[in-house]
Amino acid sequence: MKLHELQSAPGSRSTRKRVGRGVGSGMGKTSTRGHKGQNARSGGGVRPGFEGGQNPLYRRLPKRGFTNIHRKEYAIVNLDDLNRFSAGSEVTPEALLESGIVKNPKDGIKILGNGEIAVQLTVKANKFSQSAVEKIQAAGGTTEVI
Repeated sequence: MKLHELQSAPGSRSTRKRVGRGVGSGMGKTSTRGHKGQNARSGGGVRPGFEGGQNPLYRRLPKRGFTNIHRKEYAIVNLDDLNRFSAGSEVTPEALLESGIVKNPKDGIKILGNGEIAVQLTVKANKFSQSAVEKIQAAGGTTEVI
């Protein structure tokens, strides 16, 4: 096969619809827009969510709650994920990113107490759950909030 012999797969490319080019094309006169009405006119149509003047759904439903602009979202790491580190090593957010345990650190890292930890580690993170602190210290490690 040569470069000039390349062809696209059958059915992958369709010709553009040429409207308003005479009656014989089958798409002349009204150009597939039908007769009169708002959608037949140039620039016509309604905005998304418009229901013809009826009170629209987004206004009929009650509004609840708010979005707290100061909320911090933490990337969570469970204790059993930390077992891959060698004993005595220091686990920092950078080390977690490097090892692939955390892909997006968001506003910080929180260590949760799911699972068991079998190695003695120094863990540095933005937040810890109480159970995670207890399990890390029981394994002989230390925790440090950064």
